[in-house]
Amino acid sequence: MAGLELISDEGYRIDGRLPSELRRTRCRLGVFTQADGSAYLEQGNTKVLVAVYGPHEPSPNMRNQVLPDKALINCEYSQATFSTAERKNRPRGDRKGQELSMHIKQTFEASILTELYPRSQIDINIQVLQSDGSNYCVCVNAATLGLIDAGIALKDYTCACSVNVYRGFGIKDLNRVEESTNCPAIVASMLPKLNQMIYVEQNGRLHADEMADALLVVTSGCQDIFTLLDAAVQDHVRNLTTNVGRE
Repeated sequence: MAGLELISDEGYRIDGRLPSELRRTRCRLGVFTQADGSAYLEQGNTKVLVAVYGPHEPSPNMRNQVLPDKALINCEYSQATFSTAERKNRPRGDRKGQELSMHIKQTFEASILTELYPRSQIDINIQVLQSDGSNYCVCVNAATLGLIDAGIALKDYTCACSVNVYRGFGIKDLNRVEESTNCPAIVASMLPKLNQMIYVEQNGRLHADEMADALLVVTSGCQDIFTLLDAAVQDHVRNLTTNVGRE
């Protein structure tokens, strides 16, 4: 897809968005009653479901990893077999999925106040129901909502965004087609209120000036995600309060 025009002469992307626009986002907290916390998030056509369990006593197979001064974060990532249209891209428990699981785990080890839960375990179970680009970012954003729903103490919201650099433009929140090009890209997660980056991955070469601009765009994208997630949490809390009041 090297020859694909990502931005038209009129300034629109292949899905009709402006370079600075996020995909349409829909989310809901508390989708499972059996889990301590749960959330569902759509960003465009990428759809992710998260269930959070804990803090609880470490499971038998994890006891050798238990930490005396903080919680052990266990992240399980999976992708539904029907999540992609292309047969060759269907997940088979490959290395990419394992790497995503590790990166998400490391992200939340940096954002959860793990010292408040010594000798315990927190499980973050993530399933991608439909994949259309920016899987890491959507999983992180959905997991943040699940952790908030579970009442897990966080330093801040953890928000993630992806950016392509195309002809000097920073393109936010990549879909699958944009992600598949050879354009340099950055994927990052941050704590928006603290203005602190906790994960950055660069794909492709960027000039120092382009890198600085791309980081500004990805930071702006994370802040946009924060606004959406915070609004969803506020709505969820209001609904809970209203329901309690009716009872």
